[in-house]
Formats: sequence, structure tokens, C-alpha cells
Amino acid sequence: MLTRWSMATAALTLAALTLCTPAYADGSPPPGTGGAECDMFICQVEADAPGTAGGGKTTQSGEEKGNSGEGGGKTSLRTCTYKLADPQPRVGSPDWEGHTPGDGAVYEQRCKLAGDATLTVIRMVWAADPPQGGGVDPAVLAQRAVDDMRLRGPQIGITPKPGGKGVVGMPVYLWTATGPETYGPNSASASAGAVTVTATARVSKIDWQMGDGNTVTCTTAGTPYQPEYGKQPSPDCGYRYNQPSSTTPSGKFHVAATSTWLIDWTATTGQAGQLTEVRDSAVDITVAEVQVLN
Repeated sequence: MLTRWSMATAALTLAALTLCTPAYADGSPPPGTGGAECDMFICQVEADAPGTAGGGKTTQSGEEKGNSGEGGGKTSLRTCTYKLADPQPRVGSPDWEGHTPGDGAVYEQRCKLAGDATLTVIRMVWAADPPQGGGVDPAVLAQRAVDDMRLRGPQIGITPKPGGKGVVGMPVYLWTATGPETYGPNSASASAGAVTVTATARVSKIDWQMGDGNTVTCTTAGTPYQPEYGKQPSPDCGYRYNQPSSTTPSGKFHVAATSTWLIDWTATTGQAGQLTEVRDSAVDITVAEVQVLN
């Protein structure tokens, strides 16, 4: 009797799925429980179907086949997708299947069973190269590359200097050091199997909150102040206070600078994308009014 997968056999088949372990890799499970044959991409399970007196089998496989004769029906029950496990399992985890980090990667395998939309088999598998049906997500590798970078907030340069005093109405210069960690470019790569993603980060803008309720947005690193500039305003990133810092509860202006990092990434698969990160830093400055003597 040919028996197809149904809700009535769901519990029986779930029990049979537990046979996909190394203990039964030789295809010789205990009597009466059916057969199991597993590899990295397909888990094929045979279980006795109710009402078949042990003569009928329900089989999971990667492709659907019609009635093959006496007791020989097979039904397609497997559609699998793969996603790179993030984070990867710890060293020595059984998920590595005897391999070590850097030797391939571990993926989350999800197999949906046709005929029962509610049933999904999930397990972790190791693969030397990204498996078909999903595999590694380059965006995940891109984020991993970004995590390996050291991206900092602006290394603030400002006039007046912290600890000194500025004057209301005088030009304020705003700038940051332009190293890889404070302005870019900053690059890193991450790999899984045959896929490598390279990411490059650059600061696209810096938002300066001046502490008096105003914000200045600069799309350059700014120009460091030099004494010969005198009272000239900054050519690209500057400000003027129109009130003293004594008007604040602390007596100082709390200047916060927030860098927006744009990270462009490309993968060896040809895919590409962009990520955004923000970093900030801050200083306190004093700005006083000029006292005029009559």
C-alpha cells in the first residue's frame, strides 16, 4: 500500500528524524524504526506508515517521484536553505564535525517538508564551501569585517582649546585628525569558505553639537587652526558663539562630535552593499564675553 506524508504520520516521522546521527550513519537503525541515511545536504528517512503492515514506506528525499510499482511510491518532502552561523560555534563544538575554525564554516540548515507546512527540520552542518540553497550571507561577513575595524569618534580639534577661553563672536575652528581610525579610509576583510568580503569605511560627515542648542554639519575633516589665521573664519568647518558659556548650568559648552561612517563592501561572489556606523566624542570649552571698560 502506497502511503504519502500526512499529518497522521508527522509524529512518527519526527521520531524517525532523530535517526540522523552518526550512530546510524551506516543505515542500520534498530528494528522496527525504519531506515535513515544522511549527508550534509539531504536527510533521507524511511518510516513504517500506519496500516501498511510494515510493507509501506514514507520517504524524505530531494526530489519527487511517482508510483514506482509494488509498494514503491516516493514523495518530495525536502526543501533546504542555508545561513552562515553567526557567531560561529566555539572551538571544539561538535558542530565543526572534527574541523577547526578557518577550515570551512558552520551553517544553519533549515529543511521544510512538503505536505506539512508547519514542519521544519533545523540542524547545524559544516561545509568547506558555502552550500547551495542559501549558503553564506555576504552582508553577515561584511558586518564581521566592520567589527574587526577600529572605528573611533572624531579626535576633536577646536578653538578655543579645552582648558582655555574663547570669546563670544570670535571664529571657532572645528576639525578632527584624519587617521584611518578617526576619519578613514579603514579596510578589513572576512571570509567563510570560498566567499570573501572586503569592506572599506570612510567618514561621510561629522555633526557638531555646539552645546548652545545649535548643530554644525561638516562634510570634511575641517581645517586645523593656525595662529596666522587670526580672526579669519574656518574655510570649511567653523562656528561663532553669540552668548557666553556662563549661561549654561555647568559654565561650559559641552561640544559633542558624531561621525557617520559609510562602509562600502564587495564580495567575491559579485555582491555589494553599504553599511553605516556612528561614533562620537566630546569636549567642554569655555567662551566668555569681552568686558568693555568705559
